[in-house]
Amino acid sequence: MIKTYFNKQAEVWDEMFTETDLNKLKEVSDFMYDIAPGSTVLDVGTGTGRFVPFILDKIGNKGRLICIDLAEEMLNKCKAKSFKGTIDYICADISCSNLPGSAFNAVICYSSFPHFQDKEKALKEIHRILKDNGTLFICHSSGREFINKIHSEIPEVHNDLLPTKTEINTMLHKAGFREIIIIDNEEKYMVKGKKS
Repeated sequence: MIKTYFNKQAEVWDEMFTETDLNKLKEVSDFMYDIAPGSTVLDVGTGTGRFVPFILDKIGNKGRLICIDLAEEMLNKCKAKSFKGTIDYICADISCSNLPGSAFNAVICYSSFPHFQDKEKALKEIHRILKDNGTLFICHSSGREFINKIHSEIPEVHNDLLPTKTEINTMLHKAGFREIIIIDNEEKYMVKGKKS
């Protein structure tokens, strides 16, 4: 059902739903200060690729970006933008991605985490595919209450909610993450965890 919803929305997504405030996107990017040039990064729930230029800017021309999304039409819109860089596109569910273990310096979930249908399973999979000392980022350029209110009003995603600070902290610890940072306020929701 979630895949069908996003495939249907792909054509209008950029005009209707993506973050357009570049200052907010830059703030999200700045939170990922420890992604080094040359890194191999997985972007989970890439959608139409609104955040892709910010990731490419961080990893530089020696880095590699893998974009994964459940909805092929979203990925098609992203591919059509012809971003410059070493980019691969995978249509799959992160919970059962079959990606190699210990492969990524960082995994980014920008504006996608609420839509993970099994969040705990997804976090365990992300932990598995991260390199030692690799970092997970879960980020939204709006606050949790705002995001959850919007989702609750859309029948197809009304259960796709951002967890509270306590809930996400518990989930991350359970999946094996450490050095956890959580910012949950009216303006943004940003989470960071390390694979130790």
